[in-house]
Amino acid sequence: MTPVPEDPFEESRHSARRITPETRRDIFDYIESLPTWHGRLREIDFLARLYDLEGLPSDDRRFDTFREDIVQHRYNNYDWDDAWIFTDPRLQLTSGPDEKLLGFLAQMVHPVVCADPIKSADMVSELNRLLQSDGWTLKPSKQLSGRPVYAPALLSGTHTTAIGYAHQVAARLDAEYIAQQVTRMEGAVELEPELAIGTAKEFLESICKTILEDRQEPHHKNDDLLVLLRKATKCLQLTPDHIDSAAAADTIKRMMMSLGQLAQGAAELRNAYGTGHGRSKAQASQRLSPRHARLIVGSASALGVFLYETHEEGGASAAAGPGL
Repeated sequence: MTPVPEDPFEESRHSARRITPETRRDIFDYIESLPTWHGRLREIDFLARLYDLEGLPSDDRRFDTFREDIVQHRYNNYDWDDAWIFTDPRLQLTSGPDEKLLGFLAQMVHPVVCADPIKSADMVSELNRLLQSDGWTLKPSKQLSGRPVYAPALLSGTHTTAIGYAHQVAARLDAEYIAQQVTRMEGAVELEPELAIGTAKEFLESICKTILEDRQEPHHKNDDLLVLLRKATKCLQLTPDHIDSAAAADTIKRMMMSLGQLAQGAAELRNAYGTGHGRSKAQASQRLSPRHARLIVGSASALGVFLYETHEEGGASAAAGPGL
Protein backbone atom coordinates (compact mmCIF):
# COMPACT_ATOMS: atom_id res chain seq x y z
CA MET A 1 0.00 0.00 0.00
CA THR A 2 1.30 3.45 -0.92
CA PRO A 3 2.14 5.40 2.24
CA VAL A 4 0.26 8.61 2.88
CA PRO A 5 2.61 11.59 2.38
CA GLU A 6 3.50 13.41 5.58
CA ASP A 7 1.53 16.60 6.04
CA PRO A 8 4.13 19.41 6.31
CA PHE A 9 1.71 21.32 8.54
CA GLU A 10 1.37 18.45 11.01
CA GLU A 11 2.51 19.43 14.50
CA SER A 12 5.33 17.41 16.00
CA ARG A 13 4.76 16.25 19.57
CA HIS A 14 8.07 17.89 20.43
CA SER A 15 7.16 21.16 18.74
CA ALA A 16 7.34 24.38 20.74
CA ARG A 17 5.89 26.51 17.94
CA ARG A 18 3.25 29.09 18.77
CA ILE A 19 2.23 29.96 15.22
CA THR A 20 -0.31 27.25 14.44
CA PRO A 21 -0.73 25.42 11.13
CA GLU A 22 -4.01 27.28 10.64
CA THR A 23 -2.36 30.67 11.03
CA ARG A 24 0.46 29.65 8.71
CA ARG A 25 -2.02 28.67 6.03
CA ASP A 26 -3.81 32.01 6.40
CA ILE A 27 -0.51 33.89 6.15
CA PHE A 28 0.49 31.95 3.03
CA ASP A 29 -2.89 32.65 1.43
CA TYR A 30 -2.35 36.36 2.09
CA ILE A 31 1.17 36.30 0.66
CA GLU A 32 -0.10 34.55 -2.47
CA SER A 33 -2.67 37.34 -2.92
CA LEU A 34 0.11 39.95 -3.16
CA PRO A 35 1.71 40.94 -6.48
CA THR A 36 5.07 39.79 -5.08
CA TRP A 37 6.58 38.69 -1.78
CA HIS A 38 10.13 39.73 -2.68
CA GLY A 39 9.37 43.37 -3.50
CA ARG A 40 11.94 45.11 -5.66
CA LEU A 41 14.48 42.33 -5.17
CA ARG A 42 14.81 39.14 -7.17
CA GLU A 43 13.62 36.03 -5.33
CA ILE A 44 17.14 34.73 -4.98
CA ASP A 45 18.45 38.03 -3.60
CA PHE A 46 15.61 38.26 -1.08
CA LEU A 47 16.25 34.72 0.16
CA ALA A 48 20.00 35.38 0.39
CA ARG A 49 19.21 37.97 3.07
CA LEU A 50 17.80 35.17 5.24
CA TYR A 51 19.51 31.93 4.22
CA ASP A 52 22.96 30.63 3.34
CA LEU A 53 22.03 29.55 -0.18
CA GLU A 54 25.55 28.28 -0.87
CA GLY A 55 25.62 26.24 2.32
CA LEU A 56 22.21 24.57 1.93
CA PRO A 57 22.23 21.39 -0.20
CA SER A 58 20.70 20.88 -3.63
CA ASP A 59 17.72 18.58 -4.18
CA ASP A 60 18.79 18.16 -7.81
CA ARG A 61 21.57 15.63 -8.34
CA ARG A 62 23.05 17.81 -11.06
CA PHE A 63 23.90 20.57 -8.60
CA ASP A 64 25.54 21.07 -5.24
CA THR A 65 23.81 24.07 -3.69
CA PHE A 66 20.36 25.50 -3.01
CA ARG A 67 21.32 28.59 -5.01
CA GLU A 68 21.90 26.46 -8.10
CA ASP A 69 18.50 24.82 -7.60
CA ILE A 70 16.78 28.21 -7.53
CA VAL A 71 18.59 29.45 -10.63
CA GLN A 72 17.74 26.28 -12.56
CA HIS A 73 14.11 25.89 -11.54
CA ARG A 74 13.00 29.52 -11.15
CA TYR A 75 15.04 31.28 -13.85
CA ASN A 76 16.24 28.77 -16.43
CA ASN A 77 13.37 26.29 -16.62
CA TYR A 78 10.76 28.05 -14.46
CA ASP A 79 9.28 24.68 -13.51
CA TRP A 80 8.70 25.44 -9.80
CA ASP A 81 5.34 27.05 -9.17
CA ASP A 82 5.07 30.43 -7.47
CA ALA A 83 4.12 28.85 -4.12
CA TRP A 84 7.34 26.80 -3.94
CA ILE A 85 8.68 28.75 -0.96
CA PHE A 86 5.93 27.36 1.29
CA THR A 87 6.65 23.72 0.51
CA ASP A 88 10.45 23.63 0.27
CA PRO A 89 11.62 22.20 3.63
CA ARG A 90 14.94 24.02 3.40
CA LEU A 91 13.16 27.33 3.97
CA GLN A 92 11.29 25.99 7.03
CA LEU A 93 8.36 28.36 6.59
CA THR A 94 5.72 25.67 7.06
CA SER A 95 7.21 23.40 9.69
CA GLY A 96 10.18 25.27 11.15
CA PRO A 97 10.45 27.39 14.30
CA ASP A 98 8.39 30.56 14.56
CA GLU A 99 11.51 32.66 14.08
CA LYS A 100 12.02 31.40 10.52
CA LEU A 101 8.57 32.53 9.39
CA LEU A 102 8.73 35.77 11.40
CA GLY A 103 12.11 36.65 9.90
CA PHE A 104 10.69 36.08 6.42
CA LEU A 105 7.70 38.34 7.13
CA ALA A 106 9.91 41.07 8.60
CA GLN A 107 12.03 41.03 5.43
CA MET A 108 8.94 41.38 3.24
CA VAL A 109 8.24 44.80 4.80
CA HIS A 110 11.87 45.92 5.10
CA PRO A 111 12.57 49.27 3.36
CA VAL A 112 15.19 47.60 1.17
CA VAL A 113 12.52 45.18 -0.10
CA CYS A 114 9.34 47.26 -0.01
CA ALA A 115 10.08 50.83 -1.09
CA ASP A 116 6.54 52.15 -0.54
CA PRO A 117 5.99 52.96 3.18
CA ILE A 118 2.20 53.01 2.76
CA LYS A 119 2.18 49.58 1.16
CA SER A 120 4.56 48.32 3.85
CA ALA A 121 2.28 49.64 6.61
CA ASP A 122 -0.74 47.95 5.01
CA MET A 123 1.11 44.64 4.86
CA VAL A 124 2.20 44.93 8.49
CA SER A 125 -1.37 45.65 9.53
CA GLU A 126 -2.72 42.53 7.82
CA LEU A 127 0.13 40.30 8.98
CA ASN A 128 -0.33 41.49 12.56
CA ARG A 129 -4.04 40.75 12.35
CA LEU A 130 -3.18 37.17 11.39
CA LEU A 131 -0.39 36.79 13.95
CA GLN A 132 -2.12 38.30 16.97
CA SER A 133 -4.09 35.18 17.92
CA ASP A 134 -0.79 33.34 18.36
CA GLY A 135 0.79 36.10 20.40
CA TRP A 136 3.21 37.60 17.87
CA THR A 137 3.39 41.01 16.20
CA LEU A 138 5.70 42.97 13.93
CA LYS A 139 6.65 46.34 15.37
CA PRO A 140 9.13 49.09 14.45
CA SER A 141 12.55 48.43 15.97
CA LYS A 142 14.65 51.14 14.27
CA GLN A 143 14.70 53.58 11.35
CA LEU A 144 16.38 53.31 7.96
CA SER A 145 16.41 56.54 5.96
CA GLY A 146 13.41 57.75 7.94
CA ARG A 147 11.39 54.57 7.36
CA PRO A 148 10.61 51.94 10.00
CA VAL A 149 12.38 48.60 10.09
CA TYR A 150 10.08 46.01 11.65
CA ALA A 151 11.07 43.17 13.96
CA PRO A 152 9.06 40.37 15.59
CA ALA A 153 7.91 40.83 19.19
CA LEU A 154 5.61 39.04 21.56
CA LEU A 155 2.37 40.83 22.33
CA SER A 156 2.13 42.36 25.78
CA GLY A 157 1.14 39.77 28.35
CA THR A 158 1.86 36.86 25.99
CA HIS A 159 4.36 34.41 27.42
CA THR A 160 6.44 37.21 28.94
CA THR A 161 8.81 34.78 30.61
CA ALA A 162 12.54 34.47 30.11
CA ILE A 163 12.10 31.90 27.34
CA GLY A 164 9.58 34.18 25.63
CA TYR A 165 12.06 37.03 25.57
CA ALA A 166 14.70 34.60 24.30
CA HIS A 167 12.42 33.90 21.32
CA GLN A 168 12.30 37.64 20.64
CA VAL A 169 16.09 37.94 20.80
CA ALA A 170 16.45 34.99 18.42
CA ALA A 171 14.03 36.65 16.01
CA ARG A 172 15.94 39.96 16.11
CA LEU A 173 19.24 38.15 15.60
CA ASP A 174 17.81 36.36 12.57
CA ALA A 175 20.26 33.51 13.21
CA GLU A 176 18.81 30.09 12.41
CA TYR A 177 20.98 28.17 14.85
CA ILE A 178 20.01 30.40 17.80
CA ALA A 179 16.31 30.21 16.91
CA GLN A 180 16.61 26.43 16.80
CA GLN A 181 18.36 26.39 20.18
CA VAL A 182 15.58 28.41 21.83
CA THR A 183 12.86 26.25 20.30
CA ARG A 184 14.70 23.03 21.18
CA MET A 185 15.40 23.90 24.80
CA GLU A 186 11.81 25.02 25.36
CA GLY A 187 10.30 21.96 23.69
CA ALA A 188 12.60 19.49 25.47
CA VAL A 189 12.01 20.65 29.05
CA GLU A 190 9.20 18.20 29.81
CA LEU A 191 10.23 15.17 27.74
CA GLU A 192 14.04 15.42 27.52
CA PRO A 193 15.33 17.56 30.40
CA GLU A 194 18.97 16.60 29.76
CA LEU A 195 18.68 17.81 26.17
CA ALA A 196 17.11 21.06 27.39
CA ILE A 197 20.00 21.62 29.80
CA GLY A 198 22.63 20.92 27.16
CA THR A 199 20.92 23.26 24.71
CA ALA A 200 20.62 26.01 27.34
CA LYS A 201 24.40 25.97 27.71
CA GLU A 202 24.81 26.10 23.92
CA PHE A 203 22.38 29.05 23.76
CA LEU A 204 24.47 31.03 26.24
CA GLU A 205 27.65 30.22 24.34
CA SER A 206 26.05 31.37 21.08
CA ILE A 207 24.90 34.65 22.62
CA CYS A 208 28.35 35.37 24.04
CA LYS A 209 30.08 34.53 20.75
CA THR A 210 27.63 36.72 18.81
CA ILE A 211 28.30 39.67 21.09
CA LEU A 212 32.07 39.22 20.88
CA GLU A 213 32.00 38.91 17.09
CA ASP A 214 29.72 41.94 16.69
CA ARG A 215 32.14 43.98 18.80
CA GLN A 216 35.19 42.49 17.09
CA GLU A 217 36.51 41.17 20.39
CA PRO A 218 38.86 38.16 20.12
CA HIS A 219 37.81 34.75 21.38
CA HIS A 220 39.01 31.23 20.74
CA LYS A 221 36.86 28.47 19.29
CA ASN A 222 37.77 26.29 22.28
CA ASP A 223 36.77 28.85 24.92
CA ASP A 224 34.35 27.29 27.39
CA LEU A 225 31.18 28.96 28.62
CA LEU A 226 32.70 30.69 31.63
CA VAL A 227 35.58 32.11 29.60
CA LEU A 228 33.14 33.38 26.97
CA LEU A 229 30.95 34.90 29.68
CA ARG A 230 33.88 36.72 31.26
CA LYS A 231 34.92 38.14 27.90
CA ALA A 232 31.35 39.17 27.03
CA THR A 233 30.68 40.88 30.36
CA LYS A 234 34.03 42.64 30.16
CA CYS A 235 33.45 44.06 26.69
CA LEU A 236 29.92 45.09 27.75
CA GLN A 237 31.45 46.71 30.86
CA LEU A 238 29.24 44.61 33.11
CA THR A 239 31.97 43.48 35.50
CA PRO A 240 31.71 44.92 39.03
CA ASP A 241 34.67 47.26 38.47
CA HIS A 242 32.68 49.05 35.75
CA ILE A 243 29.61 49.79 37.91
CA ASP A 244 29.52 53.42 39.03
CA SER A 245 29.26 54.13 42.76
CA ALA A 246 25.63 54.82 43.63
CA ALA A 247 22.97 53.96 46.18
CA ALA A 248 22.31 50.57 44.62
CA ALA A 249 25.87 49.85 43.47
CA ASP A 250 26.41 46.99 45.94
CA THR A 251 23.21 45.30 44.81
CA ILE A 252 24.17 45.68 41.16
CA LYS A 253 27.60 44.19 41.89
CA ARG A 254 26.06 41.15 43.58
CA MET A 255 23.72 40.67 40.65
CA MET A 256 26.60 40.79 38.20
CA MET A 257 28.56 38.27 40.24
CA SER A 258 25.55 35.94 40.31
CA LEU A 259 25.51 35.80 36.50
CA GLY A 260 28.73 33.82 36.58
CA GLN A 261 27.30 31.48 39.20
CA LEU A 262 24.25 30.79 37.04
CA ALA A 263 26.47 29.99 34.08
CA GLN A 264 28.68 27.78 36.24
CA GLY A 265 25.66 25.85 37.47
CA ALA A 266 24.40 25.31 33.93
CA ALA A 267 27.81 24.07 32.80
CA GLU A 268 28.18 21.68 35.76
CA LEU A 269 24.73 20.18 35.35
CA ARG A 270 25.24 19.81 31.63
CA ASN A 271 28.56 18.05 32.17
CA ALA A 272 27.09 15.73 34.78
CA TYR A 273 23.74 14.91 33.26
CA GLY A 274 23.19 16.73 30.00
CA THR A 275 23.63 15.54 26.44
CA GLY A 276 27.00 15.52 24.74
CA HIS A 277 28.95 13.56 27.34
CA GLY A 278 29.21 9.85 28.10
CA ARG A 279 27.60 8.86 31.38
CA SER A 280 28.34 6.08 33.82
CA LYS A 281 25.69 3.52 34.77
CA ALA A 282 25.12 5.34 38.06
CA GLN A 283 24.71 8.69 36.33
CA ALA A 284 22.34 7.18 33.78
CA SER A 285 20.06 5.94 36.56
CA GLN A 286 19.90 9.41 38.14
CA ARG A 287 17.86 11.25 35.55
CA LEU A 288 17.14 14.93 35.93
CA SER A 289 13.52 16.00 36.04
CA PRO A 290 11.74 18.80 34.18
CA ARG A 291 12.03 21.03 37.26
CA HIS A 292 15.82 20.95 36.94
CA ALA A 293 15.55 21.75 33.25
CA ARG A 294 13.16 24.65 33.94
CA LEU A 295 15.67 26.12 36.40
CA ILE A 296 18.55 26.01 33.91
CA VAL A 297 16.54 26.98 30.82
CA GLY A 298 14.95 29.90 32.68
CA SER A 299 18.29 31.08 34.07
CA ALA A 300 20.14 30.73 30.77
CA SER A 301 17.34 32.50 28.89
CA ALA A 302 17.25 35.40 31.35
CA LEU A 303 21.04 35.77 31.29
CA GLY A 304 21.30 35.50 27.50
CA VAL A 305 18.53 38.04 26.94
CA PHE A 306 20.08 40.47 29.43
CA LEU A 307 23.51 40.23 27.79
CA TYR A 308 22.20 40.66 24.27
CA GLU A 309 19.87 43.55 25.14
CA THR A 310 22.76 45.26 26.92
CA HIS A 311 24.81 44.76 23.76
CA GLU A 312 21.98 46.25 21.66
CA GLU A 313 21.71 49.30 23.93
CA GLY A 314 25.41 50.04 23.74
CA GLY A 315 26.93 48.16 26.64
CA ALA A 316 28.28 50.59 29.21
CA SER A 317 25.37 52.99 29.03
CA ALA A 318 22.93 50.22 29.91
CA ALA A 319 24.97 48.67 32.73
CA ALA A 320 24.22 51.24 35.41
CA GLY A 321 20.47 51.23 34.79
CA PRO A 322 18.06 54.13 35.32
CA GLY A 323 18.92 56.34 38.21
CA LEU A 324 22.26 54.69 39.01
